[in-house]
Amino acid sequence: METNCNPMELPNNTGFEEDSDYRDFEGTDVKDMRLEAEAVVNDVLFAVSNMFVSKTLPCAEDVAYINVETRERNRYCLELTEAGLRVVAYDFDQTDDRLQTPYHETVYSLLDSLSPAYREVFGNALLQRLEALKKESQS
Repeated sequence: METNCNPMELPNNTGFEEDSDYRDFEGTDVKDMRLEAEAVVNDVLFAVSNMFVSKTLPCAEDVAYINVETRERNRYCLELTEAGLRVVAYDFDQTDDRLQTPYHETVYSLLDSLSPAYREVFGNALLQRLEALKKESQS
């Protein structure tokens, strides 16, 4: 499923604020990786075919799993920890302990290494944003 979404129109509301499981974390210094994973997904969803936090693999304060399908139709399961993001399997909702892939500090870096189409879409979105800012400053 390919989506054409303008990154400037992405919603700020992720939809999980009302979920009682997350209210306990408000106002604390505890970093829940599921919340981080939701933010990662919302940040780059427009530039991939499909991306969502796994509901099958366990999420905790220190780890979350994200499924992503690139525009090239390659599927990955990503692990998100304090160390960063890395590929842990080449399919949704899977982990392969034998797979030793490097951590990436950002989702942008990871997707840039996996998907030329992501790189193009994301670059075009940045260019559109810069052009819009330029027009704004000229008016």
